[in-house]
Amino acid sequence: MARVAIALGSNLGNREAHLRRAIQALAPTVSNLRVSSFYETDPVDVPGAQPRFLNGAATGESELSARAVLDALLAVEQRLGRERPYIGAPRTIDLDLILYGDSVINEPGLMVPHPRFRERRFVLQPLAEVAADWVDPVTGKAIRELLDVLH
Repeated sequence: MARVAIALGSNLGNREAHLRRAIQALAPTVSNLRVSSFYETDPVDVPGAQPRFLNGAATGESELSARAVLDALLAVEQRLGRERPYIGAPRTIDLDLILYGDSVINEPGLMVPHPRFRERRFVLQPLAEVAADWVDPVTGKAIRELLDVLH
C-alpha cells in the first residue's frame, strides 16, 4: 500500500458537486480517504479570464502503482466531463497526483511529486489540512513548512 495525495479543482458548473462526485469516484482506487475543506481561489497559470476555482485535497492509500493511480484519476476526469480543448482550459474537474509515498518519479506523462505543487497555495493549503506532516521527498520539508514559506 502506498500513501497518495491528490489535488482536486473545478471551475465550471457546480464546482462543489463536481469535487464531491470525484471524491466518491476515487473510492475504488484510494482507501481510507481523508478530504480537506474546499477553498475558493483565483485561477493560476491559465490563459485568459476564467471563473474562480474550488480546490481541495485528498489523501489515502492505494495498492496501485503511481501510473495506475494517475490512469484512474484521468478516467474519473473523463467520466465527469473534463474536456481538454487547450492547455489550461476551464474544467469541470481536475485531479492531480501530488505525492505517492516517498517516491520520486520522472517518466513521460508522470512526474511525482507534482512539479509545481510547492509553489501553489491552492494545493498546499488544503493538503496541509489533511497531511501537514507528510514530507516532500525532494526538499525534505513537511507540507506545513512548504505552506509557511508561501506566507
